[in-house]
Amino acid sequence: MTEVIAAGSRVTLHFTLSLADGQLIDSTRQRAQAPSLTIGDGSLLPGFDAVLIGLRAGDRRSVILPAEDAFGTWNPANVQRFDRARFVDLPTEPGAVVSFVDPGRTELPGVVRRVIDDQVEVDFNHPLAGREVVFEVDILRVQAADVQAVQWMGAH
Repeated sequence: MTEVIAAGSRVTLHFTLSLADGQLIDSTRQRAQAPSLTIGDGSLLPGFDAVLIGLRAGDRRSVILPAEDAFGTWNPANVQRFDRARFVDLPTEPGAVVSFVDPGRTELPGVVRRVIDDQVEVDFNHPLAGREVVFEVDILRVQAADVQAVQWMGAH
């Protein structure tokens, strides 16, 4: 009997992520080795983990995830304006990715939306926020959460 994916399961899979119009965002299918991850460890956003729960090795799924289950809804509060003087060594052309450090020392990347007089408008929403995505997955292997992998190193 094959293992069913549950929280804590170690899963090896291939996936493709695209927009509803078919535009490819990411795919692991051309990689020499399929990635492995542990369900619920933060490797995937919770909405993607939820798609995998209950699947088994050999299963294939294609699911359209609404924005709130994928990269979140677009939040206008995540668009901030800064004095252009803060951009001495940073690009200000629209589309440029800039990074700030918050008081907790966490790096916050954002995208310059526009320059208005002496202000630079930066969008800190995830670039895919507000977009539904198509998540296609092929489950290659499932290891139960309570099973520890052992690697044989040969006789000494």
